[in-house]
Amino acid sequence: MGKKAHEKFANEIKDMLEEIDETQTDKIVEAAEIVSDCIKKDGIVHTFGTGHSHMIAEEAFFRAGTLAPVNAILEPSLTGQQQVIKSTYTERMEGWGEIILDYVDPDPKDVFIVISNSGRNAAPIELAQEAKVRSHKVIAITSKTYSENVPSRHSSGKKLMDIAELVIDNCGKLGDISVELEDLEPKVGPTSTITGVYILDSIMVQAESNLSKKMEEPPVFWSGNLPQGMEKNEKFMKKYKDRIHNW
Repeated sequence: MGKKAHEKFANEIKDMLEEIDETQTDKIVEAAEIVSDCIKKDGIVHTFGTGHSHMIAEEAFFRAGTLAPVNAILEPSLTGQQQVIKSTYTERMEGWGEIILDYVDPDPKDVFIVISNSGRNAAPIELAQEAKVRSHKVIAITSKTYSENVPSRHSSGKKLMDIAELVIDNCGKLGDISVELEDLEPKVGPTSTITGVYILDSIMVQAESNLSKKMEEPPVFWSGNLPQGMEKNEKFMKKYKDRIHNW
């Protein structure tokens, strides 16, 4: 008997994570240095993704074991949390970058992590462009293979990987699929959420390690479900509440 479908998928994920470790570790370390330098200077890390990529942006936001000064930009018209068909089209529309940056009103010290698997849609491209115009450092998490094989949906012709100063490849395949089934024409098994979360959490863990050597008390959240966890977090919540829009 051949391998079951879920076993094939598990092996594909394992191989992909190994490829990330082998090819992207230096970039993850570099991203962590950018993030930790931002936090040390009292900046905020803004994360952004449209469609399913918003789940990656949200991974490091207000949760145990991650940095407190992280602001996930969760524009309802772009995330796909509701009215998902509409968001499929709105993420392709131009004009979002300036609107979102004006609303977020980032400090010059702030850093942006923009996630887009295909790297081709207008909203993440424009947000990265506008952040660069305003002199913010931009880190991208994307699939280089996907981006290299599809045209941009932005009038500039550029893709996310053309804009960010640091690009981390999630090593995903064209179409965000990984498993071929005998009796089904399209391949299945999306990978970008798993690999994107792995990359983002790896950046955060390394940044927290960096900060433990640079700060007396790095702003890392405890689990609110541990005894006195929320009490430990209150000082960070108070410090950043006026600078993080989604708290």
